[in-house]
Order: sequence, then C-alpha cells, then structure tokens
Amino acid sequence: MQGEVEDGAELRLARLTTEALDRVLKGKAPCAALVPVGSVEPHGPHLPLGTDTVIGEAAALRAARRLRSAGVEALLAPSVGYGVTDFAAGFAGALSVPAAALSAFLRAVVEAHLAAGFVHVCLVNNHLEPAHDAAVRGAIAGLPEGRASVACPLTRRWGRTLGDEFRSGACHAGRYETSLVLAAAPEEVRRDLARALPDLDISLSVGIKAGKHTFQAMGMDAAYTGAPGAASAEEGAALLDRLAEMIATEVSEGLAALKTLANGEGCGGAHSG
Repeated sequence: MQGEVEDGAELRLARLTTEALDRVLKGKAPCAALVPVGSVEPHGPHLPLGTDTVIGEAAALRAARRLRSAGVEALLAPSVGYGVTDFAAGFAGALSVPAAALSAFLRAVVEAHLAAGFVHVCLVNNHLEPAHDAAVRGAIAGLPEGRASVACPLTRRWGRTLGDEFRSGACHAGRYETSLVLAAAPEEVRRDLARALPDLDISLSVGIKAGKHTFQAMGMDAAYTGAPGAASAEEGAALLDRLAEMIATEVSEGLAALKTLANGEGCGGAHSG
C-alpha cells in the first residue's frame, strides 16, 4: 500500500515545471499555496522523527483536492520540516530552532509565494508545541486580511473534531498520530513496536498548565503518550479528512475575505477573489 505522501504529484508545487505553474497562476481560479510546517522530534519508538511533516503533507494533499473540486486551485508547497521542539529536549533527534528564526523564515516563505502570484498562503501546522504554534502564527501577523492563514488543530474549533484522545491531551505519538501515519505513510510505522507499547494517560495540556516544560518532566520516558497500539489506518483516514476540512475551510475563509477588497488580487492579477 502506497501512502498518501507519495501521491498527488500534479498538486505538488516542487514537481511542476515553470510552464505548468505559469498556466495555473494565470488561470481563472484563485490559487492558494499550502505550506506544511513540521518538526524533527521523537515520536516514541514506533514513529519517525518527521511525523508532524508527514501528517501535514498528507492532510494538505487531501485539502488541495477538496479545494480543486470547489473551484479553487491549491498546490502543496515544499514543507518547512524544522520547528520549535523544546519539549523534546534530552532525546536523540530533538532538533529545535529558535522561535524568532522560524517566524522570520516563514514570513519570508509566505511573502515569496504571494509575490510569485499566489493569492493566499496557508501554513499547515501539525506540530502542537505552544511556542511553535505561536511562532507560526507570528509569521503572518500584520499581513493584509485574507492573504495568509494558519490551519492548526490546537484551536478549539478544530481540536474538538479529532477524537477523545486528542481532546484529552494524551496524544503525542499515541492512537491519534499513529493512526494518521498508518493512513498517510504506513511503511513508516513500526507496527510491532506500536502494539507492544503500554497505554499512557499523560496529558500534555495538563502538564503544560502545571508548569512542566519537557516530555521527560511529564513522565514520557519514551517520548509518547496515549494508546498507539489501538491505532488503525481506517481511523487515520477519517482523521485526515477532518484535517483536510480544516485546511480547506481556512483557505476558503481567507479567499472570502479578499472579496471585500476593492482591487482583488487573483492569480496572475486576473481574478478578483
């Protein structure tokens, strides 16, 4: 079974030729760029360090298809695979970048896409460390309304749609994320290890409120919490659909805001929103 991360070449910006992209940008439909922002950090003994990026890419591809069916062109832009991962300090593979550096780089990425002719840029964030999320949101602060958005399940609007484990906060590399990777890139999951892991009921949200700042301080000695052994590809596919809805909605709402501008900026200057 081939994972969704490998599918959808026609929707990947980096796979297009300059001529193919030019046709999209000069088309009648508005064009949005979806930029996954992930991390390099441990996700238990059973998931890869790039789990957040894998999830973001798979969800963005589904969102791009959903948007295209609604008359909006959307392309999966190259991912930004590093983030603020201070909570994973002490584990091999916890590669954290400063929040200010991440915000500045993402701002430059967003502005580059807008200057190239994309009407909207959506930063797709599935790395849920609070300082990372704040850095991602800071990257679009001050931009004109409707030109950029952040799609992230940390907001109550979307988080409440993602199941009991996610809502409990005990969801780092647990059933929630393991199911998503099983659906997106099944070859990346060490299934025998996942099935052997005991369930843990350690809530990240509760730990953060208690003033704990690392996985180890919370008791996550193997860098996971939740129930990875209960994961399934079927549940992951349903969760990817919900994440895709989140992304598509954030983009659609951004495009709707642009319609209020007196001189809308469509792709190639030909669309009014």
